[in-house]
Amino acid sequence: MAIRSHEIDYKIFGESIQTVEVELDPRETVIAEAGAMLYMEDGIIFETKMGDGSEPDQGFLGKLLSAGARALTGESVFMTHFTNHGVGKKKVAFSAPYPGTIIPIDLATQQGNQLIVQKDGFLCAALGTKVSITFNKKIGSGLVGGEGFILQKLQGDGKAFVHAGGTVIEKQLNNETLRIDTGCVVAFEHTLDFDVQSSGGLKSMLFGGEGLFLATLRGTGKVWLQSMPIRKLIQVLAPYGKNSGKEGSSILGSLLES
Repeated sequence: MAIRSHEIDYKIFGESIQTVEVELDPRETVIAEAGAMLYMEDGIIFETKMGDGSEPDQGFLGKLLSAGARALTGESVFMTHFTNHGVGKKKVAFSAPYPGTIIPIDLATQQGNQLIVQKDGFLCAALGTKVSITFNKKIGSGLVGGEGFILQKLQGDGKAFVHAGGTVIEKQLNNETLRIDTGCVVAFEHTLDFDVQSSGGLKSMLFGGEGLFLATLRGTGKVWLQSMPIRKLIQVLAPYGKNSGKEGSSILGSLLES
């Protein structure tokens, strides 16, 4: 049985490389991906656990299956839980892994109390938030887009924080279609249909410079976009380096990227 999310307060600092500082009341907990913590005040104790702690009654087999799914997608099997065991309010801060923006999300205001997030987009959240792996059922995204095949699903009624590269743009679609550069989708509501499709005619695909394929979102709901996905950042900093194709989790991604 899932638990209600802890109610946490927060502040976001910085502009191009942001940090989120979470304030915890006694016995409150925030969960985060391994290695995200920047600093914490005395009285906060952290513990590495298998899973997000959203279902305390979940058996060992359920935790093992969840951990296995994360491992298969390259995510850490463990998550870190930070709990205030001191007297009074205490603070713990988390930093983004590369230049960009931290997006605070109130899951209680999202459609179905859930949000679909790009792989590696999750930073931290209040205890009670379920963090799981979901696979896009559209085969096109798996074959070509890469970034859109393996996704994270955040579920709960508390605060969650997502990291994006560069500037973030929030758009509301009302029974509309939006086509986006693959990799620039940070998060979207589950009411939207996500797919990856060809970008146009053969001439445009080969010489247009926009890549062979574009992500397509259809329906009604919110979507968050990023101006500088990590793939583009790496290509700019080290265009011929061995990591220039990072984030290419697709089958044909390295062949089809422009």
